[in-house]
Amino acid sequence: MIQVGDAIPDVTLQEYSEVEGNGCSIGPNPVKVRDAAKGKTIALFALPGAFTPTCSAKHVPGYVEKFGDLKAAGIDEIWCVSVNDAFVMGAWARDQQTAGKVRMLADGSGDFAKATGLTLDLTARGMGLRSNRYSMLVKDGKVASLNVEAPGKFEVSDAGTMLAQARA
Repeated sequence: MIQVGDAIPDVTLQEYSEVEGNGCSIGPNPVKVRDAAKGKTIALFALPGAFTPTCSAKHVPGYVEKFGDLKAAGIDEIWCVSVNDAFVMGAWARDQQTAGKVRMLADGSGDFAKATGLTLDLTARGMGLRSNRYSMLVKDGKVASLNVEAPGKFEVSDAGTMLAQARA
């Protein structure tokens, strides 16, 4: 499992873009994680799936709500990573009104989740291999703090915990 001090995985995620601009086409666009994190402080949170109850009712809304506070605490970007495809993440971004606040990054094949060692096997529930629920504060591509949830819990990966860590 990834630890504090480790570099984040060198994988490519996908981000759905609603508008064309600066070399980005409408639709899925690649995001090379290490390149995108260079020189930035990122509040990254990962979750089992788009449109799932806790993720949609609490996890994403908390980061959207605390966007201004997180920016004021030195966070350059907020990333939400889920084992879903870019089209689903784009639809979820619209539903959750994350535009300009939270980057909704698709880990379609679970490469990021596998590389962090933070996978969650939900095969018995028909969802396959997913990401565990967690958050990490990333500074210049390295993990500065890591908050992994116990199974079925939502206690330490929330925006309030991340804000306290960013302010520390």
